Order: sequence, then structure tokens, then C-alpha cells
Amino acid sequence: MTRYLQIINIRTFTVLIICLTTSFCVIRYDIKYNFDLTIISIAIIFPLVFTIRAAFRRREKALDYLSRFKSGLLIVHRCFERCKKLPEDKLTTVKGHLQAISESMIGYLSAGNNDETAVRKNLRMVSEFLVAHKEEVSSSESFKILRFMKDVHSSVEGTIAIYTHHTPISLRAYCQIFIYVFPFIYAPALMHRLDEGSPDWVVYTLSCVTGFILISLFNVQDQMENPFDQHGLDDIRVKRFGLEL
Repeated sequence: MTRYLQIINIRTFTVLIICLTTSFCVIRYDIKYNFDLTIISIAIIFPLVFTIRAAFRRREKALDYLSRFKSGLLIVHRCFERCKKLPEDKLTTVKGHLQAISESMIGYLSAGNNDETAVRKNLRMVSEFLVAHKEEVSSSESFKILRFMKDVHSSVEGTIAIYTHHTPISLRAYCQIFIYVFPFIYAPALMHRLDEGSPDWVVYTLSCVTGFILISLFNVQDQMENPFDQHGLDDIRVKRFGLEL
């Protein structure tokens, strides 16, 4: 049950306090006006849905890149195993290189920094190994290894791009600000639509529920924004994409 409460944070309580305060003032001073609430769907719901879909697409793309990253390393390892002229100690060495690529990539995604130097350094070690042992590795196997290493490089760069670049910050900031402003617009319009003599708790409840829904959607998007930090329910379990030889 605790994990489902992760969408509740300080922003949630801030919005609820604003909703309660606004509702109290609206009821106390009988503030009401006729306002078309469909504008709210254009001003808040549409940008929220857009950012959530963008964050979800980034997560799915990252899963695709990580899957190709792990499968590419596994195939490269199988290619080296097929090299009959390659001594056992050299095979152990290249296995260590592949393991280092995997560990540095998983460490990069888990560490929360933007230094991918170790990942690229370990990637170069495979090509350097092929150059140094071109007599033990046939040209056909070397070509296959380089082809699959190209897929590994592509998946690494794609994952780094997703990790570094997020959905539009300005749009997310706009959504957050408008959610905070929303109760000031919604409560008077709600008062206008309710029948005379409606109990005060209806205004408080509807205002708080609507505000809670909007800020919860924003929190869901915020948690999906970085699918690697292991803070959200839908984060990618990056350690499962590590190489196990």
C-alpha cells in the first residue's frame, strides 16, 4: 500500500490547502461567476496528457535501447566464443571487457550523474582488443562482432540521450503553475453552478477532489520523467539489463 502513496508529496498538500482556503473564501464572501470550465481541459488537461504520453514514450524507448544493449553484448560474447584460435585467457579478458561495459552502463544510469566517460572508454576496449588480436579472430568473425557492437553503441547513445534530455521543462512548469492557480478559478464557478442551499461541504469536497486529481497526474508524470532513478512505481529496473556471463 505504501508504494501507491508515492504520488502524494508536498505539492499535493500545497494544492489541497489552496483548494480549502479558496473554498472557504468563496463561501464566506459569496463569490461566484459564470465561467466555462471546458477551458480548464484546454489549459491543464491537454498539456498534462501530452507530457505524460511523452514521458511514457521515453520510458518505452529506453526499454528498447536497453534490451538491444544487453542482447548485443550477449551476441558479441557468443561470437568471441566461436573463435577457436582465441586462447582461453584471452577469452576471459574480452569477457571482462564486456562485463565492464555492462557494469559501467548500469552504474551510469544508477548514479544520477551525467559522466558517461567510463562507458565510452570500455566500449573502445573491444575494438582495441580486435586490433591487437586480429590473428586469433578471423576477419569474418571480426566483422560480425563489429556489426553487433554497432548496435551496442547505438543503444548506449540512445539511452544516454534519453537520460540527459527530458520532456519540455517549460510545459511542465506551466502545468504546475496553472494547477496552483486552478482553485481560484474553479471554486467561484462551482458556486455559481450549485443550487441555492447546497451544503458547504460539497464545495470543499469537489474542489479538493479535482485539485487532488490534477496534482496527482502531474506527480505521476514527474516520477516517469526519469525512468532510471528507482523512485517511481513505473521506473525501469536497470540492473536486470546487466550482463550475466
